[in-house]
Parts: sequence; C-alpha cells; structure tokens
Amino acid sequence: MRTSRAHLLRLKHDPAFDFSQAVVEYVDRGAPGDISLATGDKIINLEQGWMEIAAEGGVKFIPFHRIRRIAYQGSVLWEKSNKPKPQIDLSPE
Repeated sequence: MRTSRAHLLRLKHDPAFDFSQAVVEYVDRGAPGDISLATGDKIINLEQGWMEIAAEGGVKFIPFHRIRRIAYQGSVLWEKSNKPKPQIDLSPE
C-alpha cells in the first residue's frame, strides 16, 4: 500500500500525470472546518516528513500525517484510514 508521500511523488515525477491536476486535502487548524485544499501547482516541495505549499502569507509546511485525501482529476487516489487504534491496557496488574 502506497503512502500519501509516494502517491504525491509519482504524480509529480511521472510524465503520464499533470501534477497541477492533483488536489490534496489536509488538516489546517484555524481554516474553515479545519480543512484546506492545495492543488499540485501550489506544492513547492515534497520533503521526507512534510510538503511545502505556496500560500498567501508565504510558504506553509504541512506534515504528511495531516493529509486526509489525495485526488487526481476528481478521482480519489488515496484516503487516510480512520481505523481505530488498538487500546493498550496500561493499568498495573
């Protein structure tokens, strides 16, 4: 299963895709609904743990764990799983 970063790298570097057609939905605290969108033409750089996005106030650094969905030409390529994490019992025995 590909990671969000792997999908973005392929969309950016594979000549079969037009990166400007990619749309990334991510958690953006303070934005309406705490969600923002970035198109591929606004993504400046893809680093190991984050992406850099051109924004009105300058460059925004978005960690990959905040990405919720990646779409290409209207089709969802990747979506963050909302599987519940297993509970660990930390109570003393």
